[in-house]
Amino acid sequence: MIMAEQDLDRTREAVQESPGWIGEDARLWAVVLAGGQGMRLRPLTKRIHGEARPKQFAAVLGARSLLRQTLDRAAGAVPLGRTVAVTLAEHAGYVMREIEQGPMPRALEQPADRGTAAGVLLPVHWVCRQDPEAIVVVLPSDHFIDDAERFMAHVEDVAAAARAHPTWVVLLGALADTPDTQYGWIEPGAQVGATGAGPIWRAKRFWEKPSPAQAVGCLRRGCLWNTFVLVATARTLVELGQRYLPLLHARLAPLSAFFDTEHERWAIRQAYAPAPAANFSRAVLERCPPELMVAQMPALTWSDLGTPRRVLRLARRLALPTPWLARMGGVARRRPSRPLRGVLSGRGPDISGRERWTPPVVRIHAASGNLG
Repeated sequence: MIMAEQDLDRTREAVQESPGWIGEDARLWAVVLAGGQGMRLRPLTKRIHGEARPKQFAAVLGARSLLRQTLDRAAGAVPLGRTVAVTLAEHAGYVMREIEQGPMPRALEQPADRGTAAGVLLPVHWVCRQDPEAIVVVLPSDHFIDDAERFMAHVEDVAAAARAHPTWVVLLGALADTPDTQYGWIEPGAQVGATGAGPIWRAKRFWEKPSPAQAVGCLRRGCLWNTFVLVATARTLVELGQRYLPLLHARLAPLSAFFDTEHERWAIRQAYAPAPAANFSRAVLERCPPELMVAQMPALTWSDLGTPRRVLRLARRLALPTPWLARMGGVARRRPSRPLRGVLSGRGPDISGRERWTPPVVRIHAASGNLG
């Protein structure tokens, strides 16, 4: 959807008086990543909805889709007028269903999946055009967080630190309790600041999905899981894209002249056609630029809902409302029912009790650092 110029002007006027200020000349904006395919969770979403829909559009836990939960969570600190979602053209039908369910922010439609680098940087370029002094929080749309208010208050604290240090890119790190190879890991270095939840460290090293041996070493050294929630000025993220992904930057930078015009979709298609695919974590974060910091998250339950096993473990452990789980006969059984075994037949740890590995669902106690 392309917003008309007069509508855009009214939106800009409205948000000037809205909450979310973090300084006299800088406001907090939200970038919601909703363009992934979610292939590992497709067996479960097919069981839930009768079709293998992308997980961000699925009601995995509760009645709302993961995307709607993310938007509602962000709204605690960032108004809709300063939120942008990045989607895929092939998911347009699902986006329309979300619009029917409630207010949607500005959506930037990618014509093709070019990886998380383009997924992050395209909307950041758009935000930079709207507000060159913006602070941006990047929010994946496949997370479970049990205390949205506390989480977004922490985001605002980190945003204030990013405003004071505009070259910082601050990742939110979760305390790890298993050597999970499906997460990125961050080794904290010297402490450079703090929030109410705990320290902010300079990132000493970053691993994107390490080997099992590396993951064990990371756990022993007290490294943190990368949640991929990051806070930075829009300008700093654009500059990192230019430094580490110059070919992608060269495709995205000219789009500023076309954003919010009738030619926007055409321009994005032209930019994406030859644009290289890249993973933001591998291309940027794993190089551990001097701007990279990590902040400890507050006391809350967080999980990346990346696999059926992870979702099932979380639903059982927290007794979350999951009608689909009851339908599949998986509420009170230690051994999965036949339908669940079909869903959980892919790679990953067994939830039946035959293995001792526990999927990563984190209860972080900020005061003590212990895991529950």
